[in-house]
Amino acid sequence: MLLVVGRIGRAHGVAGEATIEVRTDVPDERFYIGAKLFLEPAAKNFTQVTITSLRDHNGILLLKFAEVNDRNQVEALRDTLLKADVDMADENHDEDEFHVQQLFGLHVIRENGSLLGTLEDVINLPGQDLLSIKAATDGREILIPFVHEFVPEVNLEAGTVTVIPPDGLLELGDSKE
Repeated sequence: MLLVVGRIGRAHGVAGEATIEVRTDVPDERFYIGAKLFLEPAAKNFTQVTITSLRDHNGILLLKFAEVNDRNQVEALRDTLLKADVDMADENHDEDEFHVQQLFGLHVIRENGSLLGTLEDVINLPGQDLLSIKAATDGREILIPFVHEFVPEVNLEAGTVTVIPPDGLLELGDSKE
């Protein structure tokens, strides 16, 4: 499964180093010399890059890729997502650990088992993540904070996410003007 592990930021220096916004809990397993990462969207001449050097610069990860030779090429890749091919069977997870991409398309149910909708996206915000749910009844978007108080269970085997919506949240879109 391809998992987003980072995003290419601005160029650093003139030799083609890129600043990286790390989007993984295990950067040492994803970013190492020789690692091949896929680009989304793909670049004009290549779809993946190979890390040839990496270093920490004041808390910022700097990567150099074999396919990128100068500052202009890095700038052309700015905001491109880096994806790693991860074998989910090899991942050692606790019961409450999962990759965000595994949640897309799961059925979102209430505590009583009734279907609320389908999980469409997880929106990353500075304070907390939000679940974006497409309502089963009318197709509207429902946003629920992705915190244990409102999302007590994610069951990948059953294909469900159990939610306890905050009081009044589901009625917000029901008002008639």
